[in-house]
Amino acid sequence: MASAQRLGGGTLRRLVSELTRLQSHPPEGITVTINEDVLTEITATIQGPLGTPYEKGHFDIRLSIDPTYPTTPPRGIFLTKIFHPNVSEQGEICVNTLKKDWQKHYGIEHVLVTIKCLLIYPNGESALNEEAGRLLLEEYDGYARHARLMTEVHAVRKRGAAEADGENRDPQVGGPGAPAGGAAVAAEAAAEDAGAERGAKKPRRALTAREKERNRRKMNLRRL
Repeated sequence: MASAQRLGGGTLRRLVSELTRLQSHPPEGITVTINEDVLTEITATIQGPLGTPYEKGHFDIRLSIDPTYPTTPPRGIFLTKIFHPNVSEQGEICVNTLKKDWQKHYGIEHVLVTIKCLLIYPNGESALNEEAGRLLLEEYDGYARHARLMTEVHAVRKRGAAEADGENRDPQVGGPGAPAGGAAVAAEAAAEDAGAERGAKKPRRALTAREKERNRRKMNLRRL
């Protein structure tokens, strides 16, 4: 915990307490990743809220904790590219909670929830991205199209072909192409039956009366 050495005892205790709670009780739609070697750098993933141009997206953000926390708010930045009035092209976030409205009793969870709410209620009047702010105020449909496109390109996570193939395929027994589950057992039994049938001798045809008589005579001769 090299980064923790920069923190005072009270700050460190509070930070550890907050991070522990975030991992056990994360806010809805938010996942927090903690690097124990760098406690002052917190990575979180926010799911795009439904009904917004950001739905289906997963947005990674990073919160940097200052040694003077909680007197000083965390610094937030989007790691995932996003088209949003209050997020610059470099990922900087403009929200009052991280600036003049910050209070000591706010915590990391409050910051994360506030950033998620920013995806639901963007503010075009305090824009870091001027184009996004203008479109939001003057042409919402154009703003939504652009934001949705950026989300699809940068924030929608694609499953690898191998992963998708593995999920869509039934568990196999005996390697590729083998029937799955109970079908494998049935196939094996059928194969055994087929082999037994192939190896079995063909049934003899019925003997004629003359053949039966000839065999009877042979048996009588052997007894003599």
